[in-house]
Amino acid sequence: MKNFENKVVVITGVGSGIGRALTLEFHKKGAKLALNDYDETSLLETVEMVGGSQQVYHKAFDVSDKKAFYQYAEEVAEHYGQVDVVINNAGVAIANHSTDKTTLEDYEWIIGINLWGMMYGTLAFLPHLRKQKESSVVNISSLFGLIGFPQNVAYSTTKFGIRGFSEGLAIEERLMKTGVVVTSVHPGGIKTNIARNSRHAGDDEKNIEKFEKAFITTPEDAALTIINGISKKKLRVVVGIDAKMLFFISKISQGLSLWVIAQFAKKYS
Repeated sequence: MKNFENKVVVITGVGSGIGRALTLEFHKKGAKLALNDYDETSLLETVEMVGGSQQVYHKAFDVSDKKAFYQYAEEVAEHYGQVDVVINNAGVAIANHSTDKTTLEDYEWIIGINLWGMMYGTLAFLPHLRKQKESSVVNISSLFGLIGFPQNVAYSTTKFGIRGFSEGLAIEERLMKTGVVVTSVHPGGIKTNIARNSRHAGDDEKNIEKFEKAFITTPEDAALTIINGISKKKLRVVVGIDAKMLFFISKISQGLSLWVIAQFAKKYS
């Protein structure tokens, strides 16, 4: 998909970070936008940046709410008459927590938003996407969906799930020749507020500040990389030099990658 002029692009989690950057970039490219965020105030701030409520379809809801997501999909399709790109970007994290400190409630919360939210967004919009000659589903995973990280097992669980779901579905859509391209995106450290807003962040303020120092890629650069990946119909997009280097190391030497991850954990957790 080379031209996004008048294409209908759905993006979740647009209140800040990558979601907001994607919104602004697609607006520049002339896309019609359908936006979501859990926080209505942040959502409306982003909406105002791209023309206001009269120009953009938007709705605040929790992506872990299946009924709300499916209703949203029908509303977007009815409002615009088509859907071309769906980006499941909404996601949350749990502040550096060892597995023995991570409760089942923590797992249920993060899986509901990160994994089920992505699945709802994909499956609810898939029938509409298949009506187009070409369309895209873009699911934001993480470097932590390529390599497991200590103190982030719950987060990695959801991000590996996103990768598995997306890669399997990508092959299915190719075999069925539907025209739907499914892309799994794996950002490294992006300069967003995800760590500061993570669950239990208040219990670990000092380490949160240390961890944020590892964020080296701007949301704007991440958005451009993702859109380039959509244009080239890539099935996997790795964002950031840190993510690319560590992923490369993991493919050539498991021992070396484990050593690097251990050093990272010592420094930032």
